Amino acid sequence: MSAQRALIAQISDLHVRPPGQLTSGRIDTASALTRCVAELNRLEPRPDLVVISGDLTDIPTPDAYDHLLRLLAPLEIPFAALPGNHDDRALMRAALPDDRYACASGPLNSLREIGAADVILLDSVVPNAAHGVLGQGTLAWLDAALGASSRRPALVFLHHPPFDTGIADMDKDNLRNAPEFAAVLHRHERALLVATGHVHRAVVTTFAGRAATICPAPNLAVALDLDERLPPSFKIEPPAFHLHVWLPDDRFGNVVTHWVPIGDFSGPHPFFDSDGRYL
Repeated sequence: MSAQRALIAQISDLHVRPPGQLTSGRIDTASALTRCVAELNRLEPRPDLVVISGDLTDIPTPDAYDHLLRLLAPLEIPFAALPGNHDDRALMRAALPDDRYACASGPLNSLREIGAADVILLDSVVPNAAHGVLGQGTLAWLDAALGASSRRPALVFLHHPPFDTGIADMDKDNLRNAPEFAAVLHRHERALLVATGHVHRAVVTTFAGRAATICPAPNLAVALDLDERLPPSFKIEPPAFHLHVWLPDDRFGNVVTHWVPIGDFSGPHPFFDSDGRYL
């Protein structure tokens, strides 16, 4: 395979509110997104695309989406977005019109060709609910989109994880029809990655025989509560995002995912001096 690698940055769970409002009474998500955009802009090499995997707003209103667009305006990389359970499809479609949406109304599914790879965005939103479902129309569209090529690798993004994390308060609101989703993926070997959001934590596992990830958030982290000791809680942990790197190899190639912290850190520092001696 002679194709060049593809770099897909993923940010998730931005939870933007109108100017001056804090999320959960204490989180300045606008400033967090501003720092995230600055970090994305200074990545070298520059990603080919930024995928925003849902919960663009915290409480969906026109003012919140207007504020989101102002915060994203400095981003120097093309981006594509899918909705989360804190979004409103109609408001999001109006704020982010895109001729690549699969349908003129309803779920905001879309596909982007990034070099030799396909990036597929799925809408798992159930209106007025926290959990997710991939509707029958979305599953049929995904089946057709994956079936359109037998050669191009595909990376699949959605908001709700189709697997449990062990954090019970989040797992009750994950994707409810994961077996149907898995059945579609099993028919198409070219789908290499399932990348999600929703949990505000970096998580890695497998799903339907593919690598599967959850993207961390730029603002807050859901508490790592694996024995149900706590009420629904969050912590202020180092903010981060994911950088998915598709590397050409035999047949469909391979995807690796890097956790990228947001902030200023010392370095890079050399391991060796000018004479090649280990420092």
